[in-house]
Amino acid sequence: MRAGRISNQVKRNALVLGVMIVGISLMLWAGWHNLRQRRIAMQAAEANHVVLTPAQSGQNDDAQQEDEGKRLEGKAAPGFTLTNLDGKKVSLADYKGRPVLVNFWATWCAPCKLEMPWFEQFRQQYKGQGFEILGIAEDDASKDEIEKSVKKIGVSYPILLTDGKVAPKYGGVDYLPMSFFIDRNGVVVEETAGLASKDEIEANIKKTISSGMTASSKGGE
Repeated sequence: MRAGRISNQVKRNALVLGVMIVGISLMLWAGWHNLRQRRIAMQAAEANHVVLTPAQSGQNDDAQQEDEGKRLEGKAAPGFTLTNLDGKKVSLADYKGRPVLVNFWATWCAPCKLEMPWFEQFRQQYKGQGFEILGIAEDDASKDEIEKSVKKIGVSYPILLTDGKVAPKYGGVDYLPMSFFIDRNGVVVEETAGLASKDEIEANIKKTISSGMTASSKGGE
């Protein structure tokens, strides 16, 4: 009888221990699962977030608000000369008389990489009307890293390496991506900050192409 009681006690202890182990395992799994879900949610939010570029040292909120008010729409686009991935100098002036989209982007900017294939598609679609895109890489990545990123994204339009002086001319470029649609007369027709929809981008391209055209050139199309 005593041996039987001992055996039952051992079984109960084993059962209790088993339940405790299962409970602890479930708690650990739940904690790991919640952490994993939080990380996935953070990554998704980060991928869809409009990235704010780091402010320059000494820049305060008042200065940022002042820059935001300095829109370039209706004004002449600031000129620049930068080096492309082939080491050649490219100037905005080289495209005088042509509609141009100047796009500031970075290799670490997920929204930038989302819209760049759209740019490539529209470039091919509207190249017959002289449309061109100039992508300015606004980050500290090496030339090789930028080139690898461009090939992976699959764009063929000119990619220019920043010199740190062009962005301030365009109002500081606080957000990436940031695009400036410049017509044939060198005037900024539209200015967008953050990721725009594909339809909005095409509408801005069409507006840029038609802006500054003479009646004769419109009739010739």
